[in-house]
Amino acid sequence: MEITDAEFKRIRDFIKAKLGINLSDVKKSLVQSRLTSTINEKGFSSFTEYIDYLLQDSSGGALIQFVDKITTNHTYFMREKDHFDYLRDTVLPYIYENYPQDSDLRLWCAGCSTGEEPYTLEMVIRDFFRDKPGKWDTQILATDISTNVLKKAIRAVYPAESLKDMPPHWVDTYFKPFDGENKQVIDEIKNLITFRKFNLMDETFPFKKPFHAIFCRNVMIYFDSGTRDRLVNKFYDATVTGGFLFIGHSESLNQKTVQYKYVKPAVYRKV
Repeated sequence: MEITDAEFKRIRDFIKAKLGINLSDVKKSLVQSRLTSTINEKGFSSFTEYIDYLLQDSSGGALIQFVDKITTNHTYFMREKDHFDYLRDTVLPYIYENYPQDSDLRLWCAGCSTGEEPYTLEMVIRDFFRDKPGKWDTQILATDISTNVLKKAIRAVYPAESLKDMPPHWVDTYFKPFDGENKQVIDEIKNLITFRKFNLMDETFPFKKPFHAIFCRNVMIYFDSGTRDRLVNKFYDATVTGGFLFIGHSESLNQKTVQYKYVKPAVYRKV
């Protein structure tokens, strides 16, 4: 079963409007191959039938299934390690010194995928505050559009091999055996992450307080420049003065159209 140019355009226009994802540079054949199994499972006789189903489904389940098929949730522990080092060495000391003690650290992991990033962030934060006076609430908000990856993140079970780049004492302290091949994040860390389904294309963000740092790494590669600028400016409004935005190293921001100031590769700041 082949997808026509008209069918591909319908899918492209819908997903751009709904999720901001730009499929203009994605080959039609790739979309066709990734969706064929879903079409066969649902018993559709054409891509048009599938698209009609996608547009008419009010439950949101069809959209999530589509996203899981089209996007690549490629992540791992300690990905782009210099970001975690910068958080430890620069961001957290700044927050600790410039905001009231006995306070809360507000950090958002936007596009958290299967959870490796927010769990790593929590471990960095926990190590930093371990010997600091005062009581800080270090709970992290982690969001994603996909319910499937969120389920995996909440379960927090990972192959032991995926932990090879983590400090050995983290593996010993923050993980427990799950079975012969996998380890699970301990409850003490799991309970500090709040996972929520969230669409970054929502018109407004519902957060009551701004964040000290926002991590949105390797998510905006799917967005065109206009969509990316609008999202980043919403991030800006949701960041405290002096707060930070982390993006993926393969991504960049247009300094003429966004308000954050460049700090170093893939790190920006609200000043």
